[in-house]
Amino acid sequence: MKTRREFIKTTAIAGAAFSILPSQAVFSKENENKIRLGFIGVGLRGQNHLELALKRSDVDVVAICDIQQRMIDMSLGLVAQAGKNKPQVLLDGPQGYKKLLENKDIDAVVIATPWEWHKVMCIDAMNAKKYVGCEVITGMTVDECWEIVRTSEKTGMPLMMLENVCYRRDVMAAMNMVRQNVFGELIHLQGGYQHDLREVKFNDGINPYGGGAEFGEKGFSEAQWRTQHSVTRNGDLYPTHGIGPIAMMTNINRGNRFTQLVSYSTKSRGLHEHIVKVGGENHPNAKVNFKLGDIVTTMIRTANDETILLQHDTNLPRPYSLGFRVQGTKGIWMDVNKSIYIEGQSPKAHLWEDAKTWLDKYDHPLWKKYGNDAAGAGHGGMDWFVLNAFIESVKRKANTPQDVYDAVTWSAITPLSEKSIQQNGASVEFPDFTNGQWKNRKNTFALDDSY
Repeated sequence: MKTRREFIKTTAIAGAAFSILPSQAVFSKENENKIRLGFIGVGLRGQNHLELALKRSDVDVVAICDIQQRMIDMSLGLVAQAGKNKPQVLLDGPQGYKKLLENKDIDAVVIATPWEWHKVMCIDAMNAKKYVGCEVITGMTVDECWEIVRTSEKTGMPLMMLENVCYRRDVMAAMNMVRQNVFGELIHLQGGYQHDLREVKFNDGINPYGGGAEFGEKGFSEAQWRTQHSVTRNGDLYPTHGIGPIAMMTNINRGNRFTQLVSYSTKSRGLHEHIVKVGGENHPNAKVNFKLGDIVTTMIRTANDETILLQHDTNLPRPYSLGFRVQGTKGIWMDVNKSIYIEGQSPKAHLWEDAKTWLDKYDHPLWKKYGNDAAGAGHGGMDWFVLNAFIESVKRKANTPQDVYDAVTWSAITPLSEKSIQQNGASVEFPDFTNGQWKNRKNTFALDDSY
């Protein structure tokens, strides 16, 4: 493995070439043609993307790949329901995706497989000269993140992590307010993944991880792969929903960057107690020692001296919340209580007001233009926006608005938090995956009513 210094030396030319890839381009007659998509992984999340792609007139789905017959069958049902031509089907085990990548007719791939497969699939796809849209996360280690950046720069192929929360309507309105200086200079931001996943991790109480006869019997549950991470790892395992919007608001990799990270973890109680409650004290998995703390808290410092707090909270009873907070010298917005306070403009000093009026006023131009198109799409419509951004980038042969540097920066929070926790809360340096380009790179994400 090359050191970071060696990597900088050997990839300077490639990085410079990659950085000039246009972020946006006007439509031409040529790029109005359909793009040809392949899907690697058509489980339930992959089917969400597939269903949206099948509704578009500018997309042909030419190939799908999975390791489970029933997921292939469900996907073919979606294709038939949409009245589209049957795609190439690859059902050849874990390595079957490589045959899909050999298809010269494919312009881009959507990857929706378990986390541990993302790095190798992204790299193989870029080497095959395909645009890559990858579900969160990309690399599971810092070294994997560097490999992904190196491959993207070498091949010139863009990679977009399909982080949909960046397109959530209230989040985009808050970002619009940030850009119009409503909050003043940003000081502190918060977000996270606060979601009771006990039933998801335990497949409704059936064998929670690895290999029992009943485990994942229906083939639908994320417990087939996700729960094992809670057994063996202790860190912020799912940071991107929180950090993605925050990174865009603070211009990370575009005039700003993360510099340091510190993480702490609580004790682990929630998963064990859930097993005992559902399966009893004699359930075989009551003996499992779960490494993941019930709540992981991470603090990040930026080059511009903002602080960011992230929390990962998936093992305890609680309502769902991403816990966003945007605070600057003029005011604050918090999504948990749906409230806002802008000094000198809110009706009463030191008292919250309902955020709806402000969010409506600053509704992002993208939502004003495409809100009707996104109606009915998953996760309140934001699934439509994130896939649309990827498809438009492919059509225009442009870089993606959430690019490879964003993908690896957000993903790296997980291994860095693990390292900090292992070192008893020590501060760890955050890698600069742009090799200094962050100082001059310009923001391209949703600057107006384009993707």
